[in-house]
Amino acid sequence: MSSFYSESELDSLGLAEYGNDVKISTKVSLYDPEKISVGDNVRIDDFCLLSGDISIGSHVHIAPYCGLWGTHGITMGDFSGLSSRVSIYSSSADLTGGSLTNPTVPERYRPNHITGPVTLGEHAVIGASSVILPDTTIETGAAVGALSLVRDREIPAWEVHLGTPTECVRQREKEEILQLEAEFLAEYRETT
Repeated sequence: MSSFYSESELDSLGLAEYGNDVKISTKVSLYDPEKISVGDNVRIDDFCLLSGDISIGSHVHIAPYCGLWGTHGITMGDFSGLSSRVSIYSSSADLTGGSLTNPTVPERYRPNHITGPVTLGEHAVIGASSVILPDTTIETGAAVGALSLVRDREIPAWEVHLGTPTECVRQREKEEILQLEAEFLAEYRETT
């Protein structure tokens, strides 16, 4: 018995769309699945939570215990990936004061929200236990190191950032990564 949904079970989830060779753990929680689209060759591991407007490209891996709250949109480009326990928020409560802070009180007492889409470009990767807040773009090939916080900013293409708040520590090997992508895709197309 597989720990991933079968093809017929994937059909019954009600996803907006999904491609070929999609592996979603039976232990994943999906909220508003009709707003979630998934490309080809995607794997989403145990205990992840996906909610709202989420678009996942092809050849993407989302490791265990990740949370994606896409109220205002989350896009993951091809070959992007999340290490375990990454949290991505496209909406976050403004907790600076003047409000009560939880859903057990009427909405008029709750805080305003900071909102904006989150975009991960192709080959963007996020390290374990990092947090990505609203209105953030991780450009093509950029990497965010483990235990980092990225908030309402743009991480430039092919840079490696880490820390809280993040800062650039080096460049990624763009040409090598793109060469590996080309080799992989040539092989992948032959086998599918």
